[in-house]
Amino acid sequence: MATSRAALNLRNGLSIPKPKSTSNVLAIGTDLLRNVLFFLFLLRWTRKSVLQLRGRGPFGTLIDAYTSLRRLSYAIFLRLPGVRSQVKSQVAEAIKKLEAKLVPQGHGVSRYLTLPKEAWNDQQVSAELEMLGDMKHTRWEDGRVSGAVYHGEDTLINVQVEAFRRFMVANPIHPDVFPGVRKMEAEIVAMVLALFNAPPGAAGVTTSGGTESILMACLSARQKAYTERGVTEPEMIIPDTAHAAFHKAANYFHIKLHQVACPSPTYSVSIKAVSRLINSNTILLVGSAPNFPHGIIDDIAALSRLAVRRRLPLHVDCCLGSFLMPFLSRAGFPTQPFDFTLKGVTSISCDTHKYGFAPKGNSTLLYRTAALRTYQYFISPDWSGGVYGSIGIAGSRPGALIASCWASLMSIGENGYIDSCHSIVGAAKKIETAIREDPALKDDLKVMGKPLVSVVAFESPTLNIYDIADAMSAKGWHLNALQNPPGMHVAVTLPIVKVVDKLLEDLVAVVEDEKERERVRIVEGKGKKGQARGDSAALYGVAGSLPDKSVVVQLAGGFLDTLYKA
Repeated sequence: MATSRAALNLRNGLSIPKPKSTSNVLAIGTDLLRNVLFFLFLLRWTRKSVLQLRGRGPFGTLIDAYTSLRRLSYAIFLRLPGVRSQVKSQVAEAIKKLEAKLVPQGHGVSRYLTLPKEAWNDQQVSAELEMLGDMKHTRWEDGRVSGAVYHGEDTLINVQVEAFRRFMVANPIHPDVFPGVRKMEAEIVAMVLALFNAPPGAAGVTTSGGTESILMACLSARQKAYTERGVTEPEMIIPDTAHAAFHKAANYFHIKLHQVACPSPTYSVSIKAVSRLINSNTILLVGSAPNFPHGIIDDIAALSRLAVRRRLPLHVDCCLGSFLMPFLSRAGFPTQPFDFTLKGVTSISCDTHKYGFAPKGNSTLLYRTAALRTYQYFISPDWSGGVYGSIGIAGSRPGALIASCWASLMSIGENGYIDSCHSIVGAAKKIETAIREDPALKDDLKVMGKPLVSVVAFESPTLNIYDIADAMSAKGWHLNALQNPPGMHVAVTLPIVKVVDKLLEDLVAVVEDEKERERVRIVEGKGKKGQARGDSAALYGVAGSLPDKSVVVQLAGGFLDTLYKA
């Protein structure tokens, strides 16, 4: 019956439909998959574009696009054969000059590139150490260095050396072997938490410095967002004056970084701009108290309100403010809210090795809750060597540095820190007042913003600020040059307090010399504000004008390489 029906169908010109071939099915499936992937790609970039427009606005988006295009064009130009060889030659020459300055050469300079065949005796080691300590350097001992050395008095150094000696071999990774170090570390964290008005249940850790504290704060925020919200494309929003450690954290931990401008005259972060940039990928807001370039405290109270409203963590970088910010009011100076008394502040970094006067290699990271601290932990439960857990990047850590930090805090005490705050901030106010009011300075130098702590930054509307920086260097001062905009700053320390009058005297002389040079230029018909000539200009004046920073990266990389030339 089936056969006769098929024959009938064929006679009538009909055919039975054949099943589609496997290749046709695969082709349809491939097309469908391609369309789905294209749709997801389009959706992803549409979302990114919407977030960009909402965060930066149409005008800001156009500026970003122009900047990127300009940077790309300049990068292509630098890769042209003739240009590339010339740039390479000039970079090599600059690095060679840098090496000649940093690496001692000539007769009488001993070099030790292999282990000595026979052990040196104590006298030989001591003599060589004395020679190394006496190498020519900028005289921080005379108070001529901005920042870097924050105390330096023999009495405190002796206390620190004794603590270091007693705990030389200690390692906090073995708390049962070195219980005293564990106790001191816990007490350091507790003391600093109390200083920053931490609530019950707050927690913290010690770190090797401000950079590690900031790295761990960013890592904790990233892990929290991933665990609690499933964020896989994390973003954080920082002022463009925030410390470079946030850029390092973004690079290390693959966090997209949004920088918000801090324009004059306040040089404080724009809260509205921060708010516009927040989206579902945002993991952290950041404020400085104060920032490094200009010594300005961001509006932490406003950032706190924003963080609470948007349910986001807020990190306050108080590494530079450290043991000055908590004592400003008690030392008789104006202040503004910045610590855990603000409900939105979830973490704070504070360097005990700055105005806490501990030896270098000491900082703290504070969290509003112990739960936040756990996000920076690393625990490996199934390692063949046993269960491994560490609080942060380092495994073994120098217990001697922790002991020296603890000894510093205990030997100075609250009243000692209030006194040092009074001296340091008082000296900074003296510098600020001189620049604003001294007839020899006020027309040519302008203080940037309204600094409340230890850093005074200034620019010049009439002179090249980098020439001033180099002229101060020639007089033996080591101050900080700034860029974007061009400027320089003084970070006052206890050594600087003693010589602040000499610093101002030299600054007046330098400004007068530069004004005379400008007068000569005008008489000669060369115009005003001549091109800077010295080392600061080579790095900042030229670099600041380059759209593409690859040349600056090469120079900086060459500098870092030079540090390891024996």
